[in-house]
This record gives sequence, C-alpha cells and structure tokens, in this order.
Amino acid sequence: MNMTSRQSFLGENHEEVLAMQTVGIVGLCGGGSHIAQQLAHIGAGSFVIADFDFVEDTNLTRMVGSCPKDAEINEQKTTVIKRLINTIKPNTKVEVITDSWLSSYDMFQKCDVIFGCVDNYLERSNLESFCRKNSILYIDIGMDVHSTINGFLISGQIIVSKPDGVCMHCLGFLNDEIIAQEQNNYGAAGYKAQVIWPNATLASTAVAQYIASILPWSPDVKVPEMIHYDGNRHSLIVSSKLANLRAKGCPHYPGENNELD
Repeated sequence: MNMTSRQSFLGENHEEVLAMQTVGIVGLCGGGSHIAQQLAHIGAGSFVIADFDFVEDTNLTRMVGSCPKDAEINEQKTTVIKRLINTIKPNTKVEVITDSWLSSYDMFQKCDVIFGCVDNYLERSNLESFCRKNSILYIDIGMDVHSTINGFLISGQIIVSKPDGVCMHCLGFLNDEIIAQEQNNYGAAGYKAQVIWPNATLASTAVAQYIASILPWSPDVKVPEMIHYDGNRHSLIVSSKLANLRAKGCPHYPGENNELD
C-alpha cells in the first residue's frame, strides 16, 4: 500500500501537486511548528522557514519537535523545525533563514504559499504586502488569552489573503492606527500566554484552508477569508464580516480582480 493512499481522496495527482509546492513559514514556535509538521506528513515538496529566535524552556510546552536538550543548548528554532521535517520526510529540501525574513525575501518569492505565525501587526502587514506584490497565497494565524471578570478567554483567527481577494485591512484586522499604536508601545506587550491546543487548532485549520485551495476534495469545499476561534466554546466560526464584503473590490491593493467567490 502506498504511504499516501489514505489521502487519495485529495485526487489522483495529489502527490505530484504537493511535491511541486514550496511552502514558506515565518515564525516557528506554537503555530509554525504544527504547520511544518503537518505539511511534512501530507507531502509538501519543499520549505522555506524563517525565525531568528532560539529555543527556551518556555517554548517546550507548545513547540512541536522541540525537546529539553534544545532549550539546554539554546538551539536555533530553524534547526529544530528542519530536523522535524526531515525526520518525517527525509531529503525534503528545507531552506533556513535565521534572520528576519525580509533579509532573504528573494527566497520567499518562489513560495506558493506563506504562513505567517508572528506576534505583531506590522510584521503581518509586511508579509501580506509582500505576498500581494508577488501573487502568493498568504495565510495568517494568531491567538491570545484575555483576562475576563470570571477567568480567561482564549481566542484567535485564521485569515486567508488571496492575491485576488480581500485583504486584512478590508477585514478590519489591520489598520494604520493599530500598527502605529503597536509601534508606539513596542516592547510593552509583556508576557503573552500560549498553550499548545489552540495553536494546534489554528494551525490545523490553516493547513486545511491551504489544501482546500490547491486540492479541493469536494465541490462544496469553501475557503473563507476569515475564521474566528473561540477556545472557551471550542468553536470555529466563519466571520460575519464576509457577507458585507461580497462583490466589493479591495481598495488597498488595486489593479487586481479583488472579488470574493
């Protein structure tokens, strides 16, 4: 039996399609490590991964592929994820960037999809702008834990920014005020709670969105541009904002056919 026979519902040529894909991942801890692991299992052909950070003890609770030894020696996160990918799928080409992804943007220009698993809005904006200019599918994930009167709320989102679709500004997720406020308060964000299962939920949904974009397994498969995650209610809900954006072009990246399907 072929090792990919149980995912043959993706199409007779799914192995060839996946083998031709170059996947970019920016940010390799909670979300990015899950995405790398899953796409290695599915059969993505090659990877371009970027993260300038090193493994610490606090990463071990959510970074797939990491182990105590990595934290002990402060291993590069890129080294851990390259090891993870090649353990699952030996000989897979993995190009590593241990600086800002912007330092090697030419390596990302050849990607078919880029997953953004970063913590700040400016970085998200830069990634989306880069993908739009290069006609690359961009998928962004993020989560946070908020304090409430009676406890805490886990929430997050998955955003799919298609080259011909609405952008994160259209969706209200990004705007100049949010980015400027973040820059003014740079370094004041403090500790952000992160746990593995919301990261896994968001990453798995992002991978599903990507696979549905290239290998739709049924005519009724949809790829909504924004999905909200409520970790307290264990729910994923397509954003209600999309209904108001149907048939409206994207004014932020003009010159393209920016209408929703």
